[in-house]
Amino acid sequence: MIEHFTYGLLTPALSFVLSCLGCAAGLSCTARARLYTGRARRWWLWMGAVAIGGTGIWVMHFVAMLGFSVEGAEIRYDIPLTVASAVLAIGVVAIGLFMVDRSGGRTGAVVVGGTVAGLGVSSMHYLGMRAMHTDVAIDYDPWLVTLSVAIGVVAASAGLWLAFIVRTTAAGAAAAVVMGVAVSGMHYTGMAAMNVEGHADHGMSAPDGLTTGELLVPLIIFLTLSTLALVVTVVLARSPGEITADRAFDEWRNELRRSTDDVDSR
Repeated sequence: MIEHFTYGLLTPALSFVLSCLGCAAGLSCTARARLYTGRARRWWLWMGAVAIGGTGIWVMHFVAMLGFSVEGAEIRYDIPLTVASAVLAIGVVAIGLFMVDRSGGRTGAVVVGGTVAGLGVSSMHYLGMRAMHTDVAIDYDPWLVTLSVAIGVVAASAGLWLAFIVRTTAAGAAAAVVMGVAVSGMHYTGMAAMNVEGHADHGMSAPDGLTTGELLVPLIIFLTLSTLALVVTVVLARSPGEITADRAFDEWRNELRRSTDDVDSR
């Protein structure tokens, strides 16, 4: 029997909160990116991709997976595939963000970028599932898999659109919750597609990889460091409002200086 909530509501609640925090930090980064050009703009877009793809999506997935178990079966995780799934999540979100940014937020770019990002995020989910080794045979309901991919595409498109239009703190908070719900919905729909065939074969050698307990400590360390780094970076950086105000002040000061120079030249 498959159990998705081994620790009750702890893992779904924690994964949802982390998803919302990651998406909120990502939206804050993309809001700042719109106020810059060149290298600074690209830097903030990449920061947004790490926040949304890394914390908002990938971390959410593996925290939720800590609550997954199969009765009588041992579960281990393949580390290279797990790391590859993280790189994939960040990469496809970055592709989507850069596509929408370069197009100026046109609808076509949001749809194409959302489709690419959504398919990539769905691939991340199933690559993460492929990284899970166990001694029972697991198959998937194709209809629920298709539904999870569709949710992923819609969620990614909505996320890219929100990343481009969000302007205020309140709107950003609401958008982060919407994105958190969408990411969690895609994950648990994909998990519901899983079926166990037969029973655990205890005569087999133990699956390769790390156990859930062995995965937990490095995951907590990664979570703590990455979340702190994102929060500190976003908090210490000037807010979009401060950047706009500073630029308006600089323009006023330059205009005043030009006027003074004109008077002196006369």
